[in-house]
Amino acid sequence: MERSSVSRKGVERDVLPIYEHRKELVQAVKDSNFLIVTGETGSGKTTQLPQYLHKAGFAKHGMIGVTQPRRVATISVALRVAEELHCSLGTTVGYQVRFDDCSSKDTAIKYMTDGCLLRHILVDPSLKQYSTIILDEAHERSLSTDILFGLLKKLFQPKMCPGRKRPLKIVVMSATLEIPKLSEFFENCPVVHIPGRTFPVKEIFCNLIGPKHLEGSAYVAETVKVVMDIHLNKLAGDILVFLTGQAEIEKASNLLFKKAECIDYQYDLRDQSVEGFLILPLYGSMASDQQKEIFLPPPAGVRKCILSTNIAATSLTIPGIRYVVDSGFVKQLNHNPRIGMDILEVVPIAKSEAVQRTGRAGRTSAGVCFRVYSKEFWDQCMPEHMVPEIKRTSLTSVILTLKCLEIHNVIHFPYLDPPEERHILEALKQLYQCDAIDRRGHVTQMGKFMVEYPLPANMSCAVIKATSLGCEDLLLPIASMLSVENVFIRPGDSEKREEAECKHQALSMEAGGSNDFATLFNVFQQCRMSTSPARWCQQNFIHWRALKSALSVERQLQEITQRLKQMKDFPREKCEGPRSEMLRRCLCAGYFSNVAKRSAGTTFRTMEGCGTVVKIHPSSALYRHEAELEWIMFHDVLVTSNIYVRTVCPIRYEWVKDLLPKLHEVDVYELSSVAREAVTEKEIAKWNIKEGLKRQNEGALEDALKKAKRRNDDTSILDARARYLQRKEQKTENACYNKSNQKWAPHKG
Repeated sequence: MERSSVSRKGVERDVLPIYEHRKELVQAVKDSNFLIVTGETGSGKTTQLPQYLHKAGFAKHGMIGVTQPRRVATISVALRVAEELHCSLGTTVGYQVRFDDCSSKDTAIKYMTDGCLLRHILVDPSLKQYSTIILDEAHERSLSTDILFGLLKKLFQPKMCPGRKRPLKIVVMSATLEIPKLSEFFENCPVVHIPGRTFPVKEIFCNLIGPKHLEGSAYVAETVKVVMDIHLNKLAGDILVFLTGQAEIEKASNLLFKKAECIDYQYDLRDQSVEGFLILPLYGSMASDQQKEIFLPPPAGVRKCILSTNIAATSLTIPGIRYVVDSGFVKQLNHNPRIGMDILEVVPIAKSEAVQRTGRAGRTSAGVCFRVYSKEFWDQCMPEHMVPEIKRTSLTSVILTLKCLEIHNVIHFPYLDPPEERHILEALKQLYQCDAIDRRGHVTQMGKFMVEYPLPANMSCAVIKATSLGCEDLLLPIASMLSVENVFIRPGDSEKREEAECKHQALSMEAGGSNDFATLFNVFQQCRMSTSPARWCQQNFIHWRALKSALSVERQLQEITQRLKQMKDFPREKCEGPRSEMLRRCLCAGYFSNVAKRSAGTTFRTMEGCGTVVKIHPSSALYRHEAELEWIMFHDVLVTSNIYVRTVCPIRYEWVKDLLPKLHEVDVYELSSVAREAVTEKEIAKWNIKEGLKRQNEGALEDALKKAKRRNDDTSILDARARYLQRKEQKTENACYNKSNQKWAPHKG
């Protein structure tokens, strides 16, 4: 049985459009150190080109590394190629995504996320382990891919990189990227075009979403209507639905499940061969084994419906998809200047992205794409192309990576599309505030420790602080929980939702009832200690998939932490206090820019910039307890008609009083010379004078505070009161004496 399956796959590979160009491609890679391969959806470039290079002997001189922007595509493509080469995953073919490395010393073709390749370059800038690097899905323009464009050009294009015996071969693969622009960026490197093989796809505008629906989540309910209409009235064939995130997928899944339960398959369906409806979610934080379920064929007579985020729009080929339902929206990380933070926003997709989604219906047979929105929405609300991530998100992590590679002139780094200078300066400011770089822009020891963690800068700081105090067992579970999607299930059904809220509240109360970070820690620990963690999650309305990922993340963070603790220069401190207080103090070390003070009513004002007015999100344990709070710290922000802070805990001012001045210590434009690697001795001298004056002022302020404290203790107050009464009594006696003298004194005429 297995042989016939393998044989069939071999035949399929032979008829892919790329097959006819295999010799041309291999020769082009041999002849050029940089090559661009462009091909339409379905051409086979993602799975086949690495195999052609492997067969041609490229892997004899090092691995063939293939990057993907998304972890799901990375794993699924690696699995497909391993099957085609008749090997176990992790041997000849392997993969690596954040917190999951399935490769070995025998691996010849390694699929990985673009972020993982960036981390490889940190350890080995010459990439000696690799003979070839293929940057796939370049048109997605992820932040890491854009940085890799510049790094690979800077490190490998001008000359042979030191430490390498043979030149590194670099191939950039894309479906819809502006090819002339990219070729020019790589010094007019050659381009090979592969024709696509797509079956005809009919496009239908359903006119359920228009320009007036830009705000709100009406698209979820309207998408569900379209899906049910397909299921009831269309011929057999699986459905791929594009939604925006985990919460929206769960909501749609619940709605579809309820509606599907009411179907009488004998009378309600047009196609009597369809006898069931299988609903499967697909999003980034799902465990790898659960993501693989979407590629398995459904039972005979059952229609499969996959509810997916945008991860299914790229390299994934899901067999049997005949219908695509496009909601027209995507969750996108954007920098919000109003609050100075990156936030996830639901925005309309670009037209180029809509074309990519449509192509999913034509991979294995003719299909139909149902666009939930109207033609008017297409014309007025959808841009031609998505803005590259490098131009709309925080650059803190990648700037630190460049600095660690001793690339200090980050303004003139070779970007394909340069980000705004202010975004680079903001990233430098945040790194300076975290003590990751010094005034000259050089990476400090703290920065070198931070870059070891695949975590945001603020969480890395908090983890390092906890490790230095010997209480990393408190922070690592929380860092893991915040690295996966929301773990709390909030069902659509009102009764179930009420039950879930009671269970979640009980978990919060076990952790003290006033600290969302501690609640996450409690959930993690209870799940880990449970004899049946999956059952415990089900009983407490917790996502077992997300918890399973968090448990894996925590193990790998432990490995990094243990390695760093062995270093002689790793900081070690002592601090006493209750564990709940230690947890919050460590969080303050990294999250001091996410601190807010109560303003008026239920609002708080942040300390960053001019101060943004925020409210506590209703999902927080501190919601409706605002009157009891003075200072809070939060993990992230949700912007609707209000600005809400989520994952919140109360803090004391004395924990952050020495940290808050860092927020205003340096203006971003003071770091302009740092960004250009042009800091002069004059600037450093000026900075030292400024620092000296600041320390003098701090000393004067401290003396004043000490005097004020002495004036305000109980003894001083009593003494002052006694002196005041004595002066008052003396004044009264003097007044009486003067009055008496005026009465009896003789008149001087």
